[in-house]
Amino acid sequence: MALIAEEVVEEWLNQQGYFTMRGVTLGRDEMDILAVKFTEGQPDLRHYEVQCSINPVSYISCGNARKMSERELVVSVDKWINKKFLQAKKVTLRNSLFLGQWSFYFVVNEVRYPEELDIFEKSPIITVVHWREVLKDLRNKKQSRFMASGRDLIDLMLMDGKQA
Repeated sequence: MALIAEEVVEEWLNQQGYFTMRGVTLGRDEMDILAVKFTEGQPDLRHYEVQCSINPVSYISCGNARKMSERELVVSVDKWINKKFLQAKKVTLRNSLFLGQWSFYFVVNEVRYPEELDIFEKSPIITVVHWREVLKDLRNKKQSRFMASGRDLIDLMLMDGKQA
């Protein structure tokens, strides 16, 4: 599911005019999607992490599903954000591709613990994007001048049965 979700998000970004790189690896670490859109002035630089579980079984930020205090959960989410977006080697690689101010996005579907998602949404570092909003936007933009390898997958996902 993870690779399919990343492909859908990549298509969504391509339709908005972003150039993308998916699955950028740094040893054992990975950056899901890097996106760049050239506009007047500075380029729009974005780093996306995608977590689209259908049946989540644990916390996003840690594998321990025991009852955590709110403070423990905040610390866990902060560590996850730092690991996914702010590690020095990731900053270095992003800046070697495009020097500028990168913004960070977290695409998420279902979560097991909504209180954890609330903490993500309050973060000043990242913007949470809900999976249903990505799909809604793709449904509203069926025809786009920007298309990538995920176009066929999107067409299949958005079929309403009348085309069969």
